[in-house]
Amino acid sequence: MIINKVIEVASTYLDDRTVKDLVIGLSLIGVELDNGQIGLAYMSRENLPPGCSVFHFAQEIIGKDAKEVAQLAINGTDDAQRGVGMAVLSAASQGQNLVDVENPSTSFGIEVLTTDTVAMIGHIAPIANMIREKVERLIIFDSGISQKGQVVKDVYDMKDQAELLPQCDLVFITGTSITNGTIDRLLEMCSNARDIVIVGASTPMFPEAFKDTNVTILAGSWWDNQWKEDLLKIISLAGGIKHVRPAMIKKAVKVEK
Repeated sequence: MIINKVIEVASTYLDDRTVKDLVIGLSLIGVELDNGQIGLAYMSRENLPPGCSVFHFAQEIIGKDAKEVAQLAINGTDDAQRGVGMAVLSAASQGQNLVDVENPSTSFGIEVLTTDTVAMIGHIAPIANMIREKVERLIIFDSGISQKGQVVKDVYDMKDQAELLPQCDLVFITGTSITNGTIDRLLEMCSNARDIVIVGASTPMFPEAFKDTNVTILAGSWWDNQWKEDLLKIISLAGGIKHVRPAMIKKAVKVEK
């Protein structure tokens, strides 16, 4: 599994680190390590367990060894626990010297052709809007939208993935697919894609972990710790990505093969 490789590569950057602070919001999870590095991950709500006292694990996280907490990305029993692990990995990734591709804020350093069929797994509206007018066809899969039976432009039924993904030239997959354990199967289905971009706040920015996969770009975010107090406060008040954007440092890094 890819997440095992991510943990392996991240291990060096988690040595002697502890979790200083943790906020689990309705939209995002935020973690601060003892060296001041901040990490965020998306809070997947669709499949969380019911009950008001089921997340007691969070009370024990602050002060814990960061390497141990990162293991929740593999061993967590629900998406909240796995999300905390992913946020720790996000924070640890800032210990690397990662060089961005040119123009990481535009098309993530990849070529987008008017003849392309493009898939997006996990609906990110700004990216969908950017891509839609540039390509022949946009195909979006989003489990949350499908579960609620909502009708959203270009969103297809989840059962069509196996048929449609092999037809795609470009694929954008949200980092949440690593949190929920679907990434490995998705990459198998994207066998004919020219480029695959893992995108979003939950993307673990460890390109070394993806060198033996068909992923070509990691497009995630680092976070300016000068905004630490505001950032964690916003997350605690159910803020989403657009609310924490001032603290965002966009990253788009090529996966060297």
